[in-house]
Amino acid sequence: MAKVTMPQLGESVAEGTIGKWLKKPGDHVAKYEPLLEVITDKVNAEVPSPFEGVLKEILVEEGATVPNNAEIAVIEEAGASTAPTNGSGAAPSASGSAAAPAASTAVPATSAAGPAAAAPAAPTPAAPTPAAPTPSPASPRPVPAEPTHAAAASSMASAAPVAHGPAGSDERGPIDLPGSADARMTPAVRRLLREHGLTPAMIAGTGGGGRITREDVTDYVESQRTGQPVGRQNAAAAPAAGTAGSPSAAAPAAAGSAPPAAGAAPAPAAGAAPAPAAAPRSAASAPATQASPTIAFPEGADEVLVPMTQMRKGIAAQMTRALQVPHAYVQMEVDVSTLVKLRDRQKRDYQAREGLSLSFVPFVVKAAAEALKRNPTFNAHWTEAGLLAKRRINIGIAVAVEGGLIVPVIRDVDNLSISGLNKAIAEVSDRARANKFHVDDFGGGTFTVDNTGWLGTNMVMPIINVPEVGIVTMDRITKRPVVVETPDGDVIGIRSIMNMVLGVDHRANDGAGGAALLRDIKAWLEAVGPDTAIY
Repeated sequence: MAKVTMPQLGESVAEGTIGKWLKKPGDHVAKYEPLLEVITDKVNAEVPSPFEGVLKEILVEEGATVPNNAEIAVIEEAGASTAPTNGSGAAPSASGSAAAPAASTAVPATSAAGPAAAAPAAPTPAAPTPAAPTPSPASPRPVPAEPTHAAAASSMASAAPVAHGPAGSDERGPIDLPGSADARMTPAVRRLLREHGLTPAMIAGTGGGGRITREDVTDYVESQRTGQPVGRQNAAAAPAAGTAGSPSAAAPAAAGSAPPAAGAAPAPAAGAAPAPAAAPRSAASAPATQASPTIAFPEGADEVLVPMTQMRKGIAAQMTRALQVPHAYVQMEVDVSTLVKLRDRQKRDYQAREGLSLSFVPFVVKAAAEALKRNPTFNAHWTEAGLLAKRRINIGIAVAVEGGLIVPVIRDVDNLSISGLNKAIAEVSDRARANKFHVDDFGGGTFTVDNTGWLGTNMVMPIINVPEVGIVTMDRITKRPVVVETPDGDVIGIRSIMNMVLGVDHRANDGAGGAALLRDIKAWLEAVGPDTAIY
């Protein structure tokens, strides 16, 4: 028998909640096939099965929260002599058991969305506030530090889950549910309710299966403060005067230099601007209409406190850690005139053939990958024991989402063509827009590319995504008059120029090494010509 354990979905995330089992006891499970959804303080992530075989037993019921590495299921591996059990043969326990060996870490995060609905097999009490059952025993759960990274993933086809334990309860005791045992919440939502002195029965959930999201809580709080409905939900749906809004769609953009953080809980004093419509599919772009949150000032007030959201807290914690690293910066101007011509010539046919636009970002990622081969001390992590060099080149792409940043990772970029990189970045952007990341979108990054040029920046000093030791920015491409050397002498020409800034962890590398890396990136980009292969 093989044991499935709770994965760690972030470097400082210490626990997870079972959102939905995608398989039931007796079902065959292929290796890497989605097995369950796990909810953290930020998002819900689809977890693949580490084994192939038959799901024999579910050890942790939906809605229960367990620490990382706790055993959550048993799989009878393919080829075992024991016959597989049927769907009714499992005897799930109330909580996860002792921790197994440490799971691999995952990295960056985005704002959470409500998990997919999970239909219980057992009937539940009709009353919105069930009688308080005895809390089920649980293994000790460490209090997580401010989370900085997590992943989100798409929900799979419905599989009948197994109901466990009393409805409306988890390891922390009873939870008041708004009419449905499926309306469980993430730990962040429970904490937000406690902070505002609310009960779940007061909030109408707009998440999957009526689950309550952070936006539902903050919209309710804002509606109580202003007396006006907030969010897309009809005011009559809430038991009290307030309304609950549903999460806005994420607007992806390869922007920002800070690593991402925990899911956002919008401040009661700040109403989020309506989410813009999804931008056309692109490998690395953001809608120009993406707006900053607005701040509502009460009548007669000259100032208002905007509390930090969970995402901002996480970003603050990560940036504080990052800025303890001694940064050095190297800047160069890159003449990308031939690159611009190549893209302009190829983009129409590429759009018609592939169904997405051809971005400049994959060219920069490819240039960085080739340069990292020549400068391997930048394809590394810093540890107190020394520089941990990495064989694989996994480049993170900074992506702006509503309320914060994430840095999904494109793996083995040196093995991908320009088109392959373009598609990979576009797919990550699509998943960011839908808030449906895969677990393997995060973790294992060795270097970061940050595109702030879509905002019109000309000089950005990026902050390193620790424990990586380097990050490069690509600023806006602008036409400038420059001196061009010709066989007949120097002339003034109009060229397409892009500033690039490399942030260097000075503990791991010096400025000379950074200049060598950026010089190699510059040389690759300036060597792009009509014969440069896209595929």
